[in-house]
Amino acid sequence: MTMDEIMCGESKNVEFKARLPKDSSKYIKTIIAFANTQGGTIVIGVDDTTHEVIGVDKDSAFQIMDDIANAVADSCEPQIVPNIELQTINKQTVIIITVPPEPGRPYYLKSKGKHNGTYIRVAGTSRPAGPEKITELEMEGSRISWDELICIGYEVREEEIEKLCEDIMEYRAKGGLPKREVTKSQLINWKLLKKGEAELLASNAFVLLVSDYFPFSKTQCAVFRGKERTVFLDKKEFTGSIYEQIENAVLFVLRNIRLGATIQGLVRNEAYELPVEAIREMIINAHCHRNLSDASCVQVALFDDRLEVTSPGGLYNGLTYEEVMSGHSKLRNRTIANILNQMGIVEAWGTGIRRIKESAENYGLPIPEIQVFDDMFRVNLFRDQPLLVSEFGVNFPENFPRIVREDLEEDRNRNRKGSEKVRRKFGEEMGNKRKRFGESSEKELYGLSEIQRKLLKMIHQNNRISAKAIGEELSVSSRSIEKNIKLLRERGILIRHGSPKSGYWEIVKNKTKVL
Repeated sequence: MTMDEIMCGESKNVEFKARLPKDSSKYIKTIIAFANTQGGTIVIGVDDTTHEVIGVDKDSAFQIMDDIANAVADSCEPQIVPNIELQTINKQTVIIITVPPEPGRPYYLKSKGKHNGTYIRVAGTSRPAGPEKITELEMEGSRISWDELICIGYEVREEEIEKLCEDIMEYRAKGGLPKREVTKSQLINWKLLKKGEAELLASNAFVLLVSDYFPFSKTQCAVFRGKERTVFLDKKEFTGSIYEQIENAVLFVLRNIRLGATIQGLVRNEAYELPVEAIREMIINAHCHRNLSDASCVQVALFDDRLEVTSPGGLYNGLTYEEVMSGHSKLRNRTIANILNQMGIVEAWGTGIRRIKESAENYGLPIPEIQVFDDMFRVNLFRDQPLLVSEFGVNFPENFPRIVREDLEEDRNRNRKGSEKVRRKFGEEMGNKRKRFGESSEKELYGLSEIQRKLLKMIHQNNRISAKAIGEELSVSSRSIEKNIKLLRERGILIRHGSPKSGYWEIVKNKTKVL
């Protein structure tokens, strides 16, 4: 832990305490929350308001460490073994408690029991886990995925089995994979079906692959005017098997982005403005890694400046943002992922984010943005030349290649005929997730100081910049920068994700118009 990291303040993975609380439950809850999510660090001896390094009494430091170890052992179920060590910062001795993401979930406070004493980390605070989250933690701890469970009461029909087998073979053939006979026996081997005493039983994965039985199993797609979820130009909702939803969602995006063409000699070369591979990977990943315990749907939203794909559920089983960006992957829905792999839809494990980034880079597009929240995962693929839509039609960039305009203009004209009632209803539906993080009044959009505006612009250019670097660039003390960062965080304009050392800042765009 360094002073730069301390000056970044508390976050989802870091908590400060000026001294060890007499009531051990106040920090045990945080230790449990760290163990149940992505791990984290508690620093004893740092003021959580001023970030001043106060330190602990050197003579009693080892006794404090013993007290912490004993409290954790006595209070937590199952057992958690954090790393507790001393460190000197600014000539002061502090105690650092490091908790890794533990595998034996859910962890809970013995005195309250599992249903009332399980805690998770949410936006920098430790909060009680709800029943759905506890269920997912239990499955994580048991190494069971929700899609493997039997769907009680679902009647397996022979025509569903035959269609799924035929579709898998057809996809394999289209993808150039080796020919393979897929039968009912193979579906049993893949854990899609299970032999019961008198009949076949369907797993949740089988149901998701052959029907729209679950109300949350759908993909909501929309095109919005501008850069916000206000007025939409088109809307579709796709149900049915997951692989059909993926294909339909991809086609929806392709119908609503520009198709450019260049002429080289007698050859006409056409290409979409966004890489098709990246679009597919974004939507495939959203379905493969979504939390099926969450009643929300996968959302695909196209704005003037970006394609945004949102998947219900945060990162799975202790996976960190840094691990995702480096190519690590933990399968939340193992059975579904396996079938999509057998079909050639998923080509390789843990490569989705890298392929999206590489596709954008090859197209000369800005680096895609990865956003990780507690209950959703979002990927933004930016459009290099935003399409300008007005009441009078579509304004195409002058330097864009020859455009196949007719289909696009026809779509836009058709979309503008949608009723205002439907627009409003869908806008509210698509905005539910966003509203969880708070909406600002018009008054809150303004009133920023000059330093705050400059600070936000620097973070916009480099979301991993430190307070010290900002202070040096603006010729302002780090303490002043940290004070302004705190004010921006309190107003909900600025959010810190990840650890102080390797995390990043997020500017909440609906909270400010300064950029």
